[in-house]
Amino acid sequence: MNTRLKLSLYGLGLAAVFAASFGAGHLAGPGPAPAAHQAVAAHPGHDDPTPAVGEPAELPGGLQVAEDGYRLQPLTAGLSAQAAQPLRFTVTGLDGRPVTSYTPTHDKDLHLILVRRDLTGFQHLHPALGADGVWSIDVQAPAAGQYRMFADFQPVGRDRPLTLGADLPAAGDYQPQPLPAVQRTTTVDGYTVALGGDLVAGTSSTLTLTVSKDGAPVTDLQPYLAAYGHLVALRDGDLAYLHVHPDGTPGDGRTAAGPGIVFHAEVPSAGAYRLFLDFQHGDLVHTAAFTALAAPAPAAAPAPTSTPAPAAGHGGH
Repeated sequence: MNTRLKLSLYGLGLAAVFAASFGAGHLAGPGPAPAAHQAVAAHPGHDDPTPAVGEPAELPGGLQVAEDGYRLQPLTAGLSAQAAQPLRFTVTGLDGRPVTSYTPTHDKDLHLILVRRDLTGFQHLHPALGADGVWSIDVQAPAAGQYRMFADFQPVGRDRPLTLGADLPAAGDYQPQPLPAVQRTTTVDGYTVALGGDLVAGTSSTLTLTVSKDGAPVTDLQPYLAAYGHLVALRDGDLAYLHVHPDGTPGDGRTAAGPGIVFHAEVPSAGAYRLFLDFQHGDLVHTAAFTALAAPAPAAAPAPTSTPAPAAGHGGH
């Protein structure tokens, strides 16, 4: 076999191998997305679209400092546990400039949540927006440690809100606290709040939080930010964020002013969550906190197997 014929056969062999590899790659498809990207964001009230089959699911809120071209930019290096100091930050938009126009959600252009990494020291704040797009508010950290700030907002022109997060330290001797045990009732400022319902990962769970004081149900809760209650859920570990709004609106003729406040929450995974309920009574805002465990998502029912239809008979032929 001459040299030219050998080279021609070798080239044909390489082409066949390449074609087979290319075809196999298309049959196999892309590799699986990282596990973190397969958790569906649970953001009831924010109308997050459900990903189509085959598309990567969105991350839960608050795990990213930037999303869809928006970025949370802290202008303050840290917090103080000694005295209140200004906390300043911007939200930059698609053009890289600070956003100055927002669509209010529950009476505010932006909701700011601060919480220590061990899920203590929760604060729900509403900073002021300057003409230059800088948000500012005086804040004192309850204790030293690493804090997570969450900005929950909706820029004008965007069809749904988003939540961005960033870390801020508070200098001092950090003494992390263990996660409190799971409980069905808690007390705050003389009020008792009971939690009814259970979280189940990947599905909408109905939670009812019932407020009482001195053994009597509270039936005259006051509207706070256009609702009788606000619930924030944070996942233990990475602090994935869910801001859950309740059923109904004060004054709508069907929503009672207590004692029960009903929420629908969808958590992205099984495990421990810390729940923070803000409610207003006696012209003061109170915050009740719970630890709750989310059960794993129920196993999918096996697909029914079809039995082949019998072959048509040939009688009479």
